[in-house]
Amino acid sequence: MATLLHIDSSVFPGEASSSRSVTAAFRKTWEEQHQGGTVIYRDLAADPVPHITADAWSAGYAAPAERTPEQSAAFAARVKLIEELEEADAILIGAPMYNFSVPSTLKAWLDSVLLLGRTAGETPSAQGTPVIVVASRGGSYAPGTPREGYEFVQNYLEAVLKETLGLDLDFIVPELTMAPRNPAMSELVPLYEASRKRAFEDATTKAKELAERLAA
Repeated sequence: MATLLHIDSSVFPGEASSSRSVTAAFRKTWEEQHQGGTVIYRDLAADPVPHITADAWSAGYAAPAERTPEQSAAFAARVKLIEELEEADAILIGAPMYNFSVPSTLKAWLDSVLLLGRTAGETPSAQGTPVIVVASRGGSYAPGTPREGYEFVQNYLEAVLKETLGLDLDFIVPELTMAPRNPAMSELVPLYEASRKRAFEDATTKAKELAERLAA
């Protein structure tokens, strides 16, 4: 049966988080389509991956016999994360925008799984694996908007997930999530509601499409 690697990184729990709400909808549909399948779940806010250290980094480029005990221990933690990535049939990531970029916890996970010569390089080990990213944001950074140039979530993740790790990347983008809570954005509430509705619809549709694709 298919294995889904599900990663959330929002600091807000449950329905208080736009990204978590949409990833939960995707996962629900996925599990309905893959009864008996496996979901590997990582909540990077509740159980963060350690930020990369010199030992964890350098161990990836040293022969096993040449690693210090500290390097070996640090690299073992990276290998566990890498193996989860490699063994997944599909990947689901909640990536809210914080200060124009991804949460540092998600960056820490990416630093651990990106290893030149294994997950990155000429033949990335997870190449072609589909990944759906729910990239929520408080405002709008779409092409043509005043803050288009401040969008560093999709641009960054395209560079890492698609161009470097070789994953088959797709986005769901719930935007204007601050509109219901910010009086200055009150006139944008209808656009927020439409974006939220579209995000949930996309989550269900993409989960079903991916299920059919993997079953083919």
